[in-house]
Formats: sequence, C-alpha cells, structure tokens
Amino acid sequence: MPWLDAPPRLRLVRCSGMTSVSFLDAGNRGRHVIEFKELGKEDKPVLDRFFRARYYENSHLNFTNLFMWRTPYHIRWAVEGDVLYMVNEWEGKLSALQPFGPEEKWREGVEKFLAYFRAQGQTLSFMGLEKDFAQFLASYESASFAVTDDRDNADYVYLAEKLITLSGRKLHSKKNHLNAFHKLYPQAEYLPITRELIPACRKELESWYQLRAAELDADPFIGYERAAIHEIFDNYEDFALKGGVIRIDGRVVAFTFGEQLNRDTAVIHVEKADPNVRGAYPAINQGFVSHAWSDMTYINREEDMGLPGLRKAKESYKPVKMIEKFNAVYKGEK
Repeated sequence: MPWLDAPPRLRLVRCSGMTSVSFLDAGNRGRHVIEFKELGKEDKPVLDRFFRARYYENSHLNFTNLFMWRTPYHIRWAVEGDVLYMVNEWEGKLSALQPFGPEEKWREGVEKFLAYFRAQGQTLSFMGLEKDFAQFLASYESASFAVTDDRDNADYVYLAEKLITLSGRKLHSKKNHLNAFHKLYPQAEYLPITRELIPACRKELESWYQLRAAELDADPFIGYERAAIHEIFDNYEDFALKGGVIRIDGRVVAFTFGEQLNRDTAVIHVEKADPNVRGAYPAINQGFVSHAWSDMTYINREEDMGLPGLRKAKESYKPVKMIEKFNAVYKGEK
C-alpha cells in the first residue's frame, strides 16, 4: 500500500459518533477514507453477517459480547471493501480486532489498520486474535509483529453431552452437588427466560451484586457488567438469545443466557446464581445446556480473566479444549 512507503498527509475530522481519517499518499495518486462509528443495537445484522461467514471459535467474536462491552471499551466499527474493521480504546490506548472478511483480504486489512493507527499517532496493536490470524501476522512479509499468547483470555470449551450427563469420575463431585440440589429443592423448576421472568432475573441480579458491594467499589468491570446485563434485559428479544432460570417457590435463584457461536458451539454470556443456594450453579449450568443446547457439540464458557477462583471453577468442569487468543504489536518494517 502506498501510505506505507512514505509518511501520509492526513486530514482528521471529528463529528458526533464518528471519526473520519483521510489519507493522501505521497504521490497524491489517490485518497483513502476510513470511518468508524459507534456500535449500536441496530448494527447487529451487519456484524452477524461477518461473524457467521467463517468458523470463529473466539467467544468475543459475536455481536452480543461486543455490544455488552462497547461502553467501557469505546468499541467502534466500519465496513469497507467486504471487510469489517473494529477498534476499541482503553485509557487512551487504541487496539484493533482482526479484520473480518475473506482471507485474501487480510493483508489489505492490516495495511489499512497500519495507516489508521499511524494517523492517530499510535502503534498498531491487535487484541483477542484467533490462532490462524496470529500466525498470519507472525509471518507477515513487509512488517514485523510481536505476537504473544493471552492465556488469561483463553476460552474454556466443554462437550455439551458431558455438561448434561456429568458422567465419569472426573465430574463425580459436580453430579453430587446437582443431586444434593434436587434433594434439597425437589420443587425447583427450570424455565426458559421470557419477558415475564425478566423482572425476577433483575431482582436476583441485584441480590448477587449486593453480596459483592465491596468488589463493586474496587473493580469497575463488575459495575460495567451489571449495567450491560440490565441493558440486555431491556432489549432481550432483539438479541435472539436463549436463556434459562431456576425457580424455587416462585423466586428465581439462578439465571443464564447465551447464543449459538458457530455451527457446533454455543457460547454462555452470563450465568448468575445465589451462592447461598447449594447446587444452584450446577443446576443452572446443567439445566440450560440440557434444555437449550443439547443439539450442540460444544459449549464455550468464555475466559477466566486470570482470576484464580474463576480459573479453578472453570477447570473443575474439565474442558475438552481451550480456545487460544493472541495479542500482537507492530514493531516496524522488515
């Protein structure tokens, strides 16, 4: 691309909800404009089209996940030349997701990202890359990228059948917790989430956060998650999600929701349960997969974020595989 051969001249224009960057190459042979817009609910059909065009295993690569975290990460997007470009910002630092589109357009996507980040006065960095694109960057012909594994954000993937049956010695303790739950609460019922049940889910959500009031003050991400879940409930039917609850004596003690990620995998976006109800977590986990996802081969339960307690809990369900994610930073031309 010409703007990699010489520093570009640029014009930066800002307007509400959009940033436009105009690049003119050194030879003044042409002009390239890339425009990013804020992510909104109405953008779901466009992003769905790109995410469903390839077999993506990364739990972040779906509209719901990106929508839920669009505010703290200032997620923006643009479509150009049959490629979806996405950027995010945290504490003034820009990062990009991999370009989404045909593999033969990956190089073009990288070139455009390089130009965009250069115009912003920042070094191009990618986050949450799938393995095939990380390998593409590692062997990039004209530029050098430092590619690193991001273990804290690797996704835990389980066999749906195992989460339903909890069969085998390795899951024996999980089955014991589930059996204890049914023995303690024979009146417990599993129900799919409906508009009528959402107020009860909100009530349980607030109870869950009240138990973590100190964490709310210390960790802003907990507050962001809380707001995001309420926003999903505000627009629940627009996201085409599946969800479920465990209800005991008219009270929702656990709820969850997720969606199909690719042709054989469902992703679980949120799971909350009253920790004082023994077995509530195994009950909602097993009930949701059994009722909503028995036709899937795999269940992606997302990452542990490097939190020791969450890592221990996710590992205890014995994942069948981990979905590796990678970060990459541009180091210069070769």
